Amino acid sequence: MAMVFVGLGSNIDPEDNLRLGVEELRRRFGEIVVSGVYRNAAVGFEGADFLNLVAGFTSDAGPAEICRQIEEIHDLAGRQRGQERFAARSLDIDLLLYDDLVVDDPPLQLPRDDVLEYSFVLRPLAEIAPELVHPVTGRTMRDHWQECDAGRHPLVLEDVIL
Repeated sequence: MAMVFVGLGSNIDPEDNLRLGVEELRRRFGEIVVSGVYRNAAVGFEGADFLNLVAGFTSDAGPAEICRQIEEIHDLAGRQRGQERFAARSLDIDLLLYDDLVVDDPPLQLPRDDVLEYSFVLRPLAEIAPELVHPVTGRTMRDHWQECDAGRHPLVLEDVIL
């Protein structure tokens, strides 16, 4: 069984869409660990704030199958695909880490760069898996979070029941 971490974010009916995403992950993959929910400003465009979290679970499914399941969940949330990388999202789920697998074969990239680039990914990941070692840097998520410039993407912990 592989240890899998995914990031979830939404800025369109975010509480409802995050609930849908978490419920579907539980239905498809069983027990999951879920971080707190963090609010942050939209990055790369002007728009409503995002709510973000990270979920972890174990699975026998490979990365391609997990990505296929993620796309089905996106469809359930009514995600509209467009050309813009930075845009409003009903639900955005990204495969962040799959065990210690390192892959750079677009569209699959593991670990996803977002882990170290965005506080709204790193903070919730460090919350639920502080001792997890990044497969490229060899350092723990806790160490990365302690050195992160959290002011670049300020976060507010929200009281959201999933």
